[in-house]
Amino acid sequence: MPIRIDNELPAKQRLEIENIFVMSNMRADTQDIRPLKILILNLMPTKLETETQLLRLLSNSPLQVDVEFLQVATHEAKNVSKSHMEKFYETYDDVKDRKYDGMIITGAPVEQMEFEEVDYWNELCKIMEWSKTNVYSTFHICWGAQAGLYYHYGIKKYPTKKKIFGIFPHKSLDETHPLMRGLDDIYYVPHSRHTEIKTQDIAQVKDLQILSYSELAGIHIVADMECRKFFVTGHSEYDRDTLAREYFRDKEKGLDIDIPYNYFPNDDVNATPQMEWKGTANILFNNWLNYFVYQKTPYDLNTL
Repeated sequence: MPIRIDNELPAKQRLEIENIFVMSNMRADTQDIRPLKILILNLMPTKLETETQLLRLLSNSPLQVDVEFLQVATHEAKNVSKSHMEKFYETYDDVKDRKYDGMIITGAPVEQMEFEEVDYWNELCKIMEWSKTNVYSTFHICWGAQAGLYYHYGIKKYPTKKKIFGIFPHKSLDETHPLMRGLDDIYYVPHSRHTEIKTQDIAQVKDLQILSYSELAGIHIVADMECRKFFVTGHSEYDRDTLAREYFRDKEKGLDIDIPYNYFPNDDVNATPQMEWKGTANILFNNWLNYFVYQKTPYDLNTL
């Protein structure tokens, strides 16, 4: 998929090195087609890495995608320059009158806080409420998934005894669901979180369906019955070395952190991890874009 992004976005050079087709605004404007409009609310502290990870996955389709990045105005990003945020990111006030085919809400390193204690919680609630009428399908990731389930359905999160950290096997609970098409019987996804959602809470909501589960990591994907909201607790977008960087960072801080499960070969932290989730990531994002964004969204977004 040719991704339409700002020609100066740092991720553009990285993606071109990987031979991924990215398209500048100038070239895209000459094409007589309507691209899918995707908004990414990037709450991760590693803004640049997350931009590249998500854009890479959104590229795996023959359709043109017009990507915009959204930030919360009530929180100042600390790990990326202010100039980067001002140049490439918009705020709710900038986008509130627009319509989008799809939206991605990322995770955030605030899961051990109560939702209401997060400094941008009220703004996030406003964005999630707005998404009901201005976005056709929303893909929530990790803490973003927990926040979405809590806001839309009152589903709580619970602390785990130990951090769910590593590469875990999963099984589809509905192999006929379009989001799950093409996945192996057992597929692998990274997780990195201290909290979980529980099956019995999801079961109380008739509008929700659990699509996949891990005996070790718990619920992976939840969908609403209209398939306009997806809640994904794992990080299939992660790079090969993302968990390694998290592990070594926490070790340097003196935190009590276990070696990521099923990640380093023979648990040797000096060995290069095998990437066992790349195919899963591409299938999930491609299925979401194809079945629930491209095929479902009205051509005229103003009729959304």
